[in-house]
Amino acid sequence: MSIKRLDKSQNLHMDLVDLHQQQALQRYIARSSERERIASELQTKNPFEVDTPERVATRKAIIDPRDGLAIERIIGRDDLFPVSYLEAGQQAAAPVCRIEIRDRLGRVLGHATGFLVSPSLLLTNNHVLENYNTAQFSVAQFNYEVDLDLNERPMKSFRFTPERFFITDQKLDFTLVAIEEVSADGTKVSDFGFLPLISQTGKGLVGECVSIIQHPSGAPKAVAIRENQIMDVFEDYIHYSTDTMPGSSGSPVYNDEWVVISLHHAGVPDPKNRTEFIANEGIRISSIVQFVAEQGSSLSNNQKLLLYDIVKGWDVPDYTPEEMEVEKLSDSWYESSRGYDTQFLGVDYEVPHPIFPSDLEQDIAQLKDGSNVLHYTHFSIVMSKSRRLAYYTVVNIDGNQLMKIGRKDKWYLDSRIEIEYQCGPELYKNNSLDRGHLVRRLDPVWGDSAKKANEDTFHFTNCAPQESKLNQKSWLDLENYILHNAENLNLKVTVFTGPVFRMDDISYRGVQIPAEFWKIAIIVKKDGNLSATAYLQTQKNLIEDLEFVYGEYKTYQVPISKIEVITGLDFKELRNFDPLNQLESTIGYVIDAPGNVKL
Repeated sequence: MSIKRLDKSQNLHMDLVDLHQQQALQRYIARSSERERIASELQTKNPFEVDTPERVATRKAIIDPRDGLAIERIIGRDDLFPVSYLEAGQQAAAPVCRIEIRDRLGRVLGHATGFLVSPSLLLTNNHVLENYNTAQFSVAQFNYEVDLDLNERPMKSFRFTPERFFITDQKLDFTLVAIEEVSADGTKVSDFGFLPLISQTGKGLVGECVSIIQHPSGAPKAVAIRENQIMDVFEDYIHYSTDTMPGSSGSPVYNDEWVVISLHHAGVPDPKNRTEFIANEGIRISSIVQFVAEQGSSLSNNQKLLLYDIVKGWDVPDYTPEEMEVEKLSDSWYESSRGYDTQFLGVDYEVPHPIFPSDLEQDIAQLKDGSNVLHYTHFSIVMSKSRRLAYYTVVNIDGNQLMKIGRKDKWYLDSRIEIEYQCGPELYKNNSLDRGHLVRRLDPVWGDSAKKANEDTFHFTNCAPQESKLNQKSWLDLENYILHNAENLNLKVTVFTGPVFRMDDISYRGVQIPAEFWKIAIIVKKDGNLSATAYLQTQKNLIEDLEFVYGEYKTYQVPISKIEVITGLDFKELRNFDPLNQLESTIGYVIDAPGNVKL
């Protein structure tokens, strides 16, 4: 790792590097006699005869039987490769990147190496990305290479997203961190592929040659090919004679099949001359896998989903994402459901359902009894046949009677409407999509029917696929603000919510995923007048070809007329009570804090 000494934080990095080097030297010295014995045996025997039977069995299993010279290479009798070896090496190099370590001010503290191990996760050293903050400020730079004319290729930079996933360990000196899936210029990180992590031991044998792809001293990508051997194998570490330089920390160490066998992290310093090194050390991939596997029970379901491409070949039951419970309620459950009350705010303040234009009206999913509106406890929903999602939901919130009831996460298909008009669990399985409540779970939970209302919000008719950060942060902030005011001021509030259906919404598992969502909140002000405010929040630029990525987006307060234009719904007189109604702007105002809302 290449680091300039600028401040205290950088000195801490150097302390970690020195610590790992000294620990590596201690391991090297402790095994000196054993290593000499093995070296002596390798003079007359080959790696298959020297290493343990278990590791030898795994090594042989990795070899492609069509490569007739593979075993000859391992035992050192032949150095011939099929020409495809070079192509495979180029493919193995693509997921390797330079890491630019930055502080919170954007200053560059140094460079290291890392590599993708799934479409969303990157592996490097703990002493490179030591903590959440360092990861948050640093960037991964792919394609930092020179071409055949020795010109630099265009570099592609991606930020880390440790809020999605971050596991690190100082002893094993590794960090596994999430990375944004689309860069600022629109490049997909998935374009670079990834290096799978194999959990079995024995991917490299003592005496076998290995290669390292690295960014030495932060320079363009370089490779040390095969002129180096595995010298010793410890429980968690491997020593080898590969050439590396500062900046190579976090590099993958490969066997001849370009399978990653260890994560390079330290040199073994010569005790007689601290400026020289007598070996290099990497952390065994099998040890990193074991550590990650032991964290399974403490990870969230979304974190387990991010790990899916890594662990699907491992035998680790704790990483199986929880299956959502899906049931149907009896017809009698719905008999007492009156749904949304249009006169909830008062007989003089009736707020009717919006009117559909004729073309949209034909797309409303009818109930089995021929009606158009699904009524639940304190809220109602109108569904789209073609999109299998709600056109809108509308809920009554009584701030004077709100109750706190726990969450169960058992989801229901509604028996009153055909299943073909409902997006069920098949849409949300094994991805980062949230089942985003349209009617927020807490909103209708008031009065004597609070428990029933809580249960009703867990219908698939009441959810829409939302990128998890939108659902868990920004949208939630707005919902909290509305509910907080209803509760603290004993207000009654009516809230309409729905997705924006656009022709260019991406299609995923047969469903077009909405990129924008809207809300309209209606209250009676202290002066006796209605106030109706509309909000729009977007997932645009957060969704790209089934990859769900994380970037900046904003919530806007917009005119109700704007919602009418983009949804086709007609809210009639409601727009007359909108404080933005008379403004010429159709964009609206950014809502960064509650004080920005115009009532």
